Formats: sequence, C-alpha cells, structure tokens
Amino acid sequence: MTRTETGTGVAARGLLYTVLTLGALAMLAPFVWMVLTALKPKAELSSADWLPKHIQWGNFADAFRAAPFDLYFRNSVIMAAGQTLITVVFACAAGYALARTPIRGRGIVFGFTVAMIMVPAYVILVPKFLIVRSIPFFGGNDWLGQGGTGWLDSWWALIVPGALAPLYVFLARQFYVDLPGELADAARIDGLSEIGIWARVMTPLIKPAVITIAVFQFQSSWNDFLWPLLATRTDRMRPIQLGLAVFSKADIEVQWNYLMAGTALATLPMIALFLVAQRYFVEGMASAGLKG
Repeated sequence: MTRTETGTGVAARGLLYTVLTLGALAMLAPFVWMVLTALKPKAELSSADWLPKHIQWGNFADAFRAAPFDLYFRNSVIMAAGQTLITVVFACAAGYALARTPIRGRGIVFGFTVAMIMVPAYVILVPKFLIVRSIPFFGGNDWLGQGGTGWLDSWWALIVPGALAPLYVFLARQFYVDLPGELADAARIDGLSEIGIWARVMTPLIKPAVITIAVFQFQSSWNDFLWPLLATRTDRMRPIQLGLAVFSKADIEVQWNYLMAGTALATLPMIALFLVAQRYFVEGMASAGLKG
C-alpha cells in the first residue's frame, strides 16, 4: 500500500468520524435542551440562554406533586411489560412456525406478514377502537357487543391491541431460518415435542433477536400516546405520556420547566433499558440485516 493510499484512507476515516460526531451532537441537542429547561426557574423560561442562571432542582419534585405521576409510571410499566411479554412469546412462536414447520401455504402467510409491515398504524386505529369497544360481555356489552364500553378504560385495552406487530414476526423468522435444521431433527429423534424444540432448543439460540424485539416493543409501548388517549378515560388507567399533558392544557399557560422535568424522568427508563441491553440489541440489529 502506497503512502498516498494510506493518507486517503486516514482522510476518509477522519471525515466519517467527523460526520458521525456531528450527527451524534445533533441528536443529543434536544435532550440537553430538555434537561437544561427542566432546571430553569419560571422567570428564565422566556430567555434565549440555554444555561440556567439559577438551577432549580425542585422542579422535578414539583412536577411529581402536580399530578399522580407514581400512578402514571405504574400504568406505563404494566402496559409496556404486558405488551412486551405477549409480543416476545407470540412473535417467536409465529416466526418459528414460518421458518421451520412444514405448514401448507407457509409462503403465502409469510408474504402477507411482510405486506402488513407496510400498513401504517394509523390506518387501523379506528377499526381497532371499534373492535375494542364492541368486545362481547365486557364493560356492560351484550353478546353482540352493544350497549356498553367493552374493553375501553381497562388493562385489556392498553395491553392486548398494542401487542405483537408483523415486524417482530418477520425479525424472529429471519433468525430461525439461519439456525441449522439438524438441531431440531436431533431433538425430534430424542422424542422432544415441537413446542419443546421451539422453547428449549431453538429460541435460546436467538437471544439477540429476542432482546431486540423486547427492546423495540417496550420502547414503542412506553412512548405510545395516541392509543392510550383513545382507550382510557380516567387517571386510574392513564400512562406517563398522557400524564405529561397536564402541564400543557389549553386553559393554562404551558409550564415548560415542569413539562421538561417530567419528560426527562419519563425518558430515564428507556435510557437504562438500552444501556442494559445494548450489546444484544446491536448484535441483533446487525445480524438481522445479514440474514435472508
């Protein structure tokens, strides 16, 4: 390798690092602004300065006292954990069935699953709401699903409709396809059932995919705003994203310092989750792009 080629490679690498650094700073800027605004007293909110002149740590405690945020946090944790558990189990089961079981029409089902990935979530929002409201024998409904509220304002409405997306079935299937079929054949010879093969042999080998699916689903559920807004009616069932709206009601002045303090606290679980699962998450995303 000549000196010119070496210099070109160093320059290209330096340019790449510069672009990545600028991109990282651009993505961090809103988060930094959020934290700094959360530390400002009310008198400094109209100032164009980023740094607060008088740091108000009490904004975080005041934000928690302004609304039942402990209840909102509990609701968000239950909703996100419930959706994640259902998604991981059923996405892995469906992905294994599409990848390893001799089901007639398996290719058609897989093609339909891929097609559903391209359907925007907002397209099915109204049908999903009508189905949830018309669940028979719930919320005062009769056997035809009329006369009551169905699953609305209940854990059923917050957990079940948001669990399992076709993207996660596709991701799990891509990992199962790449596993050697001899493992399943050996387990069948030993008398293990198909469910046992899936749960005890194949699924432990795709741990990065399982963690990636769990992180994606937990993050999506935790940040969801529109569906809980439609499905809940009382503070008893509202998650943290709806709780933050208490600081931006139309009939009062927006309390930006409290709103940013609450938002920063709501962001912490996602940051902690990513830091804990980062190694598996990155490995799962990198591997998913290489599997056919």
